[in-house]
Amino acid sequence: MVKDITIGQYFPGNSFLHKLDARAKIIACFVLIIFIFICKNFASMGVMLLTVAACYAFSKLSPKLMVKSLKPLLPIILLTSVLQLYYNNTGDVLWSYKKIAITDGGIYTAIFIAVRIVALLVISSLLTYTTSPTDLTDAIERLLSPLKVFKIDIHTFAMMMTIALRFIPTLIDEIDRIMSAQKARGADFESGNLLKRIKALFPIFIPLIISSFKRAFELADAMSCRCYVGGKGRTRMRKMQFTFRDSIALIVTILVCAVIIFMNFQFEALI
Repeated sequence: MVKDITIGQYFPGNSFLHKLDARAKIIACFVLIIFIFICKNFASMGVMLLTVAACYAFSKLSPKLMVKSLKPLLPIILLTSVLQLYYNNTGDVLWSYKKIAITDGGIYTAIFIAVRIVALLVISSLLTYTTSPTDLTDAIERLLSPLKVFKIDIHTFAMMMTIALRFIPTLIDEIDRIMSAQKARGADFESGNLLKRIKALFPIFIPLIISSFKRAFELADAMSCRCYVGGKGRTRMRKMQFTFRDSIALIVTILVCAVIIFMNFQFEALI
């Protein structure tokens, strides 16, 4: 299950999405995430799902990869959806027991929330799947460069975000190795009640924290040995520039947003 988590990983490729400028991908991703929450009915959410599916198709990544990445988050998606069954009491009552009632409105809302979470996870994962950490750092720094007027160290902020994303797969691999070592020593992580399983995880957290600090110090030493001094006076091997391809991607994003707004006004809001 731990190996299925792919958040923060980069998968090299030569697809349309891989070739887009990292700044265009960040802007498009940010806008689409906002409009995922603006969707108020299944019509507008359907447009968003078609957009997400098209983006994934243009990335040329295997569909199994996304299914694999969603599998660890399935309990959270199901729990959030189930809670909506009891919070939404609109519509006809389909089943009731004492003070608990399940309505058709609650079922529609539960499905809608599940679809919204899946769309959010897919579109945000595509950003890291198709963008290298170096390009991501440069793009964040370029987009936030106007904040330098307020004497904010944008380069350090961008570097911190990218290193945090880059360390996620590393920590996942480390957790998997520690769990394998503990299982070889007779540790049991799968049997017993919930409290017992939580207690069984403590032998994992302590080595993981120690290993994380060790890796952080090693990274700091490596950056110092390479005379890294931050963004001041730093040059780049490859300059980022917008192309016709990036303009098309942003125009399509704007059109999708316009269609979603139209669908929200055209059809009745679900939530």
